[in-house]
Amino acid sequence: MSGDDSSVASDGGVTAGESTAGLGRLFPTGFRTLFHREVLRFLRRPRNTFLPPAITNVLYFSVFGVILGGRIDSFALGGREIEYIAFILPGLIVLGAISNAFENSSFSIFHGRWNEYIHEVLTSPLPYSSMVLAYILSSALRGLIVGVIIGLIGLLFTSVPVSRPLYLGAFMLVICLLFASFGVVGGLWARDFDYLTVLNQFILRPLVFFGGVFYSLDALDGLAYTVSLLNPMVYMVNGVRFGFFGAAELPPNESLVVLSVLTLAVVALNVELFRRGYGLVD
Repeated sequence: MSGDDSSVASDGGVTAGESTAGLGRLFPTGFRTLFHREVLRFLRRPRNTFLPPAITNVLYFSVFGVILGGRIDSFALGGREIEYIAFILPGLIVLGAISNAFENSSFSIFHGRWNEYIHEVLTSPLPYSSMVLAYILSSALRGLIVGVIIGLIGLLFTSVPVSRPLYLGAFMLVICLLFASFGVVGGLWARDFDYLTVLNQFILRPLVFFGGVFYSLDALDGLAYTVSLLNPMVYMVNGVRFGFFGAAELPPNESLVVLSVLTLAVVALNVELFRRGYGLVD
């Protein structure tokens, strides 16, 4: 075989060397290195990243699901009766996933600014888009892992079907990417660690708790129902609930499209903020 044909297999396929080169162009070394560093940052400390949400959700399922759930009637969803502990499972998964995705990216960006090691990333030849995607994807991965952990914990308390796995995976991916992107904005905006606490505890969590995690939208009156529709968490929780039960209180396709567009918009905002040096340079 001649040198010109060395990259082509005898059956006309592409060799492993060419495939690796293609992946290298799609995911350059700088991106893979930054992504790997960010992933290792939370994998090396499982007691700080995975144990707290696990313990918290054991308490949620014990108190809200078992104790309180035994006194609450089942909910009707799509013509089927769903016990309360199964009904709240999707919302608890959303709460844990987006909280961890947001916390990871916001803390990583702010900690890098605070200790000034983010300058090493900024002075590298890596494009701003690759920098942003490395932070977002690594943080979304943490959110997805936490979501899986919470789902497994929920299975210890109740059995829940996965009627629409593609929808479930799509919604989980989009909402983790979205809140990882919001976390980048928060990490750039924060002036000290108290700012991160304010964002997570006084903005993010209230939106989730008023997003239909522990109650059905049918339990709300006209005005409260209308106001709830302004909360993006409602669409996320209903989308994940649709993935599990194949039924939801709001149309899943429209919700998925809107959340996907919003995610792309926030990612583009992240890249622009990096390009302008917002919060990164004095």
